[in-house]
Amino acid sequence: MQYPKVKSVSTIDNNTLLVEFDNSEKKKYDVSPLMCKEMFAPLKNPALFRAVKVEQGGYAVVWNADIDLSEFELWKHGQVMP
Repeated sequence: MQYPKVKSVSTIDNNTLLVEFDNSEKKKYDVSPLMCKEMFAPLKNPALFRAVKVEQGGYAVVWNADIDLSEFELWKHGQVMP
């Protein structure tokens, strides 16, 4: 199954993303449960967290070469925004 690609991403606060997909749906994704994992721990730094951007092609959002979240994860576990 194909999932919508990420069109844009922004931060709502220091641990929540607002993700817009290419089908015009918007979802809120809370990253805080992941921050206890070593890979995502650097995102506790608010400046790094706010530096999120869409990976070319819309297959993920990325912070740096080591930290990313796939469009599948964001779509499947994000909360639909009205």
